[in-house]
Amino acid sequence: MKRRAFLTVAVLALAATAVYGAWVYEGQWGKRGTGNGEFQIPTDVAVGANDLIYVVDSTNHRVQYFSENGSFRGKWGTPGTGSGQFTEPVGIAPGSRGDLYVTERRNHRVQFFTQTGSYVGGWGSQGSGDGEFNGPRGIAVAPGGNIYVADTGNHRIQYFKVSGSKATFLGKWGSLGSGDGEFYNPDGVGFSLDGKVYVADSMNHRVQYFTGAGSFLGKWGSKGTGDGEFDCPCDVAFLPDGTVLVTDLNNHRVQYFTATGSFLGKWGKSGTGNGEFNKPGGITVKGPRAYIADELNDRVQYFKDTEYAVAPASLGRVKALFK
Repeated sequence: MKRRAFLTVAVLALAATAVYGAWVYEGQWGKRGTGNGEFQIPTDVAVGANDLIYVVDSTNHRVQYFSENGSFRGKWGTPGTGSGQFTEPVGIAPGSRGDLYVTERRNHRVQFFTQTGSYVGGWGSQGSGDGEFNGPRGIAVAPGGNIYVADTGNHRIQYFKVSGSKATFLGKWGSLGSGDGEFYNPDGVGFSLDGKVYVADSMNHRVQYFTGAGSFLGKWGSKGTGDGEFDCPCDVAFLPDGTVLVTDLNNHRVQYFTATGSFLGKWGKSGTGNGEFNKPGGITVKGPRAYIADELNDRVQYFKDTEYAVAPASLGRVKALFK
């Protein structure tokens, strides 16, 4: 009996180590500059319906797109306030029709485009009314096609229905505060496979999750450097088994959790080397890979999940030790 207990403890310890090291560095592209494949503060990444990787090149006021290994394929955007122009684009999300939705922090709006950058439509202006924004950042598309926007400076989430080139306001939730369903500069927003809305509540140093209509379901996190703690969580992404990946901006790392916030593992530290970060921002998942906008290193890095598609994560990772 004592021997079995000892083995159980040993297995759990090994499992914890395996989870911690599950993500391995694969590659990167980018450096500071204005040329093709160069960046000035890339803030977000998304996988298009065409499987290309789209990167918001924020202070170059453009979007660039690449093959899955970083080969340059195209770009669009110039500085300005007109249709198809940008002033500090920040977030990007693929739509259900194959369009790409882009938030602009300085122009206080959302624009959307074809996969090659042709302008389709847009909405928003500065303000606090319905359909108005104050420095919007994160954006996500629900399984049913509605568009959810982190209205960062207004400390709320708004959601919309898009038809043709127009958007119709559907609802909102949130206000400035630290209570359940309140926000302090919400940043990234994303959807789990079962339709829950997860929000990186940046300056409250936590993640909250909700129904699609904004009913509070749960939360986790507090300020710190320990496991499950954050210093400005920035974005969220999801694996097929329900695992939630969260970029931890000022701790220069990525942490990952169960769907209800139990800590599973982490990787990254401050630096410029392979697998190191200087403020990791947007994150997206394509198959076994996670792509991360390494903002102040002016690059995109990608990592492989060595235990991809093992579900449930906790049991599968323990079993994997005995293969």
